[in-house]
Amino acid sequence: MLAQLKRLGADSLLYAFMNVGTKLIAFIMLPIYTHFLSPEKYGVLGIIDNWTSMLTFLIIFGTDSALSFYYFDTKDEEKRLAYVRNVMYFRLFVVAILALMVLVAGPWISKVLLDDPRNVSLLWISIATLFVDTVTVVVLMVMRFDFKSKKVVIYTVAKMLLMAVFSYVFLKYFIKTAEGILLGRFVGFAIIFVLLFLSSMKYLKPKIDMAMMKEILKYAAPLVPASLAFWVIANSSVFFLDAFHSKHEVGIYTAATRLATIITLLTSGVQMAWRPYSMTLKDKKDSPLLFSKIYLALLLLGIFGIMAIATVMPFIIGILGAKYHHAYQYVALVSAATFLNFYYMIISVGLFFTKKTTVISVTFGIVAVVNTVLNLVLIPPFAIWGAVASYLIAYMTAVIFIFRRSQQVYYVPVSFGKMAFLFVSMILAVIGIIFVQENGLSWVWIVAAWIVVLLTVGISRIDKDFRQKEYSAAE
Repeated sequence: MLAQLKRLGADSLLYAFMNVGTKLIAFIMLPIYTHFLSPEKYGVLGIIDNWTSMLTFLIIFGTDSALSFYYFDTKDEEKRLAYVRNVMYFRLFVVAILALMVLVAGPWISKVLLDDPRNVSLLWISIATLFVDTVTVVVLMVMRFDFKSKKVVIYTVAKMLLMAVFSYVFLKYFIKTAEGILLGRFVGFAIIFVLLFLSSMKYLKPKIDMAMMKEILKYAAPLVPASLAFWVIANSSVFFLDAFHSKHEVGIYTAATRLATIITLLTSGVQMAWRPYSMTLKDKKDSPLLFSKIYLALLLLGIFGIMAIATVMPFIIGILGAKYHHAYQYVALVSAATFLNFYYMIISVGLFFTKKTTVISVTFGIVAVVNTVLNLVLIPPFAIWGAVASYLIAYMTAVIFIFRRSQQVYYVPVSFGKMAFLFVSMILAVIGIIFVQENGLSWVWIVAAWIVVLLTVGISRIDKDFRQKEYSAAE
């Protein structure tokens, strides 16, 4: 068990370093973007980013999970190569379909999304970026499966750095709109595509196995509704804000969600290492006990990370400029939803081990409908607060159902009641901190909120769970 933890720790540390680097670059660029772009113009970028996010889900089509399963399910290198090649060509085929869609209906899509058919160039840039990044992502994913963590880190950080540099150059010297940022992204991604082209050649060999493709899609297809549901939950609020309020509100909310990704500094290293790591443990006897400790450790990490974000955000928000100041109040609760988006992947190992991924699709499909209804009900009267509430409630609901179903097929000895008690206590404490900050009350009340959360951790006696050394499958 100790050796396995060390391996997860080592890979997580590397990926955490990568994430710190990429997030640091993103955080440096965020105030640069808000300096050049008003909330309205930044809102346009937010809409394009959400459009691109939706297309990314369609391109992936659940094949990342399918590839991770079948890649580790066989030791035959040629078969592994065939799986990767089929995934690569499927994704490129989807990109081609999307490009055809923009070619045929680009001006109309631009009119619907951006209120101006002349902005169709933004759609073309996003499609071109998706093409070069699709190849890069598959190559880096295979490197991650082969535990070539250092190469993954180097190329990923380089991609973000190049994107940032070229976005700044285009924005400052050529095009002071969202188009400048998008062109910078494309150039940065294209350079990494060229650097990895030799590595990708073996995956681009025109040799498709239709039987294998069917096998991959059979595993992946149940995850597609979930992917679309993820997009609805995470991104649809932007379009509701645009429809019921303005692009100014979209810009403020987008800035808050960008800052909220600071929580991924704590989680993304584990997220990238988790799938190959957990798959190698699925048949080991002591894995359930190990997973229970990981569940609790990561939950505590998220709780205290979100509390810290809520506490310091009023001081950090100044980097975005006065026009974005009131975005700070939304960041911590959006971070909580972002954390749950990571956490569901950790606590659903049983569904992936037993190929019951349909549960995830059904759950997120239902939750996406609930989220849409909440957006329609809450955003018109409450604007951004309505979007934040819808986002958080949706992910809390999804995590509850997915955890319970995963436990039914692969039991992990951990108390749901204890985890829920800790998380809800943190949410209430964060709301209290925001109330104190908004009303200019004494910092003593913020300290009190921290003490309350620490007391809930102590009352839960979570230390007993970490000290447990034996587990019986009959429990």
